[in-house]
Amino acid sequence: MDAHARELKKDFDATLDARRELGPEYEAALVDSFVEKVDTQVRRRLAEERLSAARGDGRTPSAPGDGNFGERFGFAIITLVLAVPLSAIAATQARLPGLIVAWVGIVGVNFIHAARLRRGPRDPRD
Repeated sequence: MDAHARELKKDFDATLDARRELGPEYEAALVDSFVEKVDTQVRRRLAEERLSAARGDGRTPSAPGDGNFGERFGFAIITLVLAVPLSAIAATQARLPGLIVAWVGIVGVNFIHAARLRRGPRDPRD
């Protein structure tokens, strides 16, 4: 596990601990804060890769949509973080059918994202 992933895991654990201490009324704010941290980490990693490629040190930058680790990891973390409150709301409001619908949506979004990454960037002329 690299330094970026360790830092995100540490932030995720801290967010979960804070949620346990503060209670569900702060859940949305905690999720927003964590999502911002993930977004910042992913952007920083992509910027580092592009800067490294521009300097010509032999590594190539990760183009958006090429299935790079940063994009996949960031999307997976965001999806899991958002799945927690969505599951709680769905189960509370509509019980098992609501929970099933919420998870079908979560799986569907991840499936579409994975298919888009496999397909590669779209040609704007299409």
